[in-house]
Amino acid sequence: MPEQQATMQVRKDPTTLTLTRPADLLSHIEEVSNSIARRAYEIFENNGRTFGHDLEHWFQAESELLRPVHIDTAESNEGVTVRATVPGFKADELEVSLEEKRLTITGKHETKEETKNEKTLRQERILRVVDLPAEVDSGKAVATLKDGLLELKVPKTSSAKNIPIRTKAA
Repeated sequence: MPEQQATMQVRKDPTTLTLTRPADLLSHIEEVSNSIARRAYEIFENNGRTFGHDLEHWFQAESELLRPVHIDTAESNEGVTVRATVPGFKADELEVSLEEKRLTITGKHETKEETKNEKTLRQERILRVVDLPAEVDSGKAVATLKDGLLELKVPKTSSAKNIPIRTKAA
């Protein structure tokens, strides 16, 4: 499957965003899942290794490690527009994967803070998978990033477009 290109604009200077192939995205999802599993196990150990709270520990670890991404999806006869809030993320910190009916957004943002006595590294991650309302042509996707808002516009495939059929009385 050839890599697909989409244009991305950061403020007024356009840059190119390479859409990540779905197969390559699996390693990122696995890394996030492993981080959540490690944190959930730490929570389990800190709570006295009490069994029966696995799901609670997993959700707590997820909420600590992943930032929520709010998404708005709009469908027209020509295409699909998706808007995602990703404040603080730059274009090179985001990866977008687009399949026929699925959009995946991943990102990793690191900030380093130094005080007199210690150095702190903060990591924020996002992972959001969205089922699209129609099949889209990912090769013609256009993405823009401005002030923490990622906007993706993708035309529908010809088979997904609504074609009105007129009926005549016999």
